Amino acid sequence: MRNIIDAIKDYLILYPYYYIFKSTRYFEFHGTKHKYFLRVYNKTWLNERTIEIPIILGLMKGYKKNQILEVGNVLSHYFPVQHDVVDKYEKAKDVKNADIVDFKPSKKYDLIISISTIEHIGWDEKPKEPQKILKAIKNLKNLLNPKGKIVISVPLGYNSFLDGLIKENIKFKEIFYLKRISKDNRWIETTFDKIKQIKYNYPFHDANAIVVMIITK
Repeated sequence: MRNIIDAIKDYLILYPYYYIFKSTRYFEFHGTKHKYFLRVYNKTWLNERTIEIPIILGLMKGYKKNQILEVGNVLSHYFPVQHDVVDKYEKAKDVKNADIVDFKPSKKYDLIISISTIEHIGWDEKPKEPQKILKAIKNLKNLLNPKGKIVISVPLGYNSFLDGLIKENIKFKEIFYLKRISKDNRWIETTFDKIKQIKYNYPFHDANAIVVMIITK
C-alpha cells in the first residue's frame, strides 16, 4: 500500500516537471542512455541524484544482491533493497551503523557502491581529518573479492582534498565526469579539463559536476 501511495505522490508532485524533461528525459553515460531519476524524496529533479542513481543502478546489473555493499544509506529511500548497507550515522532498518574505516564484515563483496557519501568522510567530521578518505578507500579495497570493484560518485568542488586526488587520478582504474548544463538540471558527460574549475553550489544549487570513479583491488 505504501508503494502505491508514494507513486501517487510522485505523480502529483512531479507532473509539472514532466514538461521540463519532456524533450530531454535521457542523458548519456559511458555510451548508454539513462532516464533522469525523478522522485519526491530529496527532490531529485533539482539535484545530482537525478543522474547518480540511474548510473549506479546500471552498474549494479549482473551482480548478486548478497554480494553488493552500499556505503551510505541512499537507495533504500527510493525502493526496497536487498544488498548490505553501512552508514555511520543514519538509523534505519537493516542498516549497519559503523565507521567505514573500521567496518569489518564477515564476508567480502563483488561490488561496493557509494552515492555522494565518500566526500563527507573526515571532511564533515570533528576533528576534521581530510586524509581519512584514503583510509576508507583502503579498507573498502580489503572488503573486495578478487576481481571485485568499487563504484563511487562524488560532487566536484565539495571536498578540496578529494578534488586533489581526482585531479591526480590517484587509485582509480576508471574515472568519468558529468557536468550540469542548465537550470532545469540537464547533464552531459565531459572531460576533466571542462569541469576542473567548477564550484559546488554555483552557478546552480548543489553539485555542478559529478565524478564517477571505479576502483579495483
